[in-house]
Amino acid sequence: MTASTPPAAPLQHTAFYKFARLADPARVAAQLREWTAHPGDGLPALTGSILVAAEGVNGMLAGPPEALDAIEQALSAATGPFGGVFAGMVFKRTDCQTVPFRKLKVHLKAEIVPLGIAGVDAAARTGVNVSPQDWRELIAQPDVVLLDNRNSFEFRLGHFANAIDPQVTNFRDFPAYVRAHADEWKREGKRVAMYCTGGIRCEKTSAWMLDLGLTAYQLEGGILNYFKAIPDAGRDWHGECFVFDNRVALDTHLNETATTLEDVYTGAPDGSADDALRLARARRLDDAAS
Repeated sequence: MTASTPPAAPLQHTAFYKFARLADPARVAAQLREWTAHPGDGLPALTGSILVAAEGVNGMLAGPPEALDAIEQALSAATGPFGGVFAGMVFKRTDCQTVPFRKLKVHLKAEIVPLGIAGVDAAARTGVNVSPQDWRELIAQPDVVLLDNRNSFEFRLGHFANAIDPQVTNFRDFPAYVRAHADEWKREGKRVAMYCTGGIRCEKTSAWMLDLGLTAYQLEGGILNYFKAIPDAGRDWHGECFVFDNRVALDTHLNETATTLEDVYTGAPDGSADDALRLARARRLDDAAS
């Protein structure tokens, strides 16, 4: 069986995250392993990847809709083993033609998204969330600097019109770009707007940017939420959106495209060594999952 094999039954993908202070991340991870392995009577185990850290949880899972319903309800319950710490968590569902994952991994990490700057508390504060309905108007304003808060290989595949590619090869590189331009933006009275795939990278970055005297506007729910909420998202978005699973990329209607891993990782003008390494790693993971 290969990554392109269509699922035998209806299959959906859910993406979720929430910044929250966790007193015992290991206990949270253990409970998530149990829930994903046994989502309910007669329901199959889920596949995907979940990161757990003291700052919260960040995950992507795939399975039948009923199994995803069960894990989402348990995770976001106002009562239960987590004491409601994840209540209000937003889940972004998409349908699958390709099986997104072959295995389940729940990892304990230092950060659920690795900004690499100590002391950033996105659970306590963050930038200004902008709804998909208001995003189009915001990014059309002349005083707005629009930043793509993703890696350059993601930007090449698709991005909002007039967005800036900070030319980073890893999320940890993004703060250096912001630091280099923060004073210029403030002198010119610019507002900073950012977007990323699901919202998590922007939420953490904007929390840190407050310390620089910058208030960042961030697309609520990220690119995927924009595609879901705005029927004519193609007016603003050029290309496709990379997703970190076997589907590779989605169009503005959240449909899988024919884009391959080779298409994603071999487009750098300078033949980036980082992209070559990513492609080799992706191929290894794909072979191991087959």
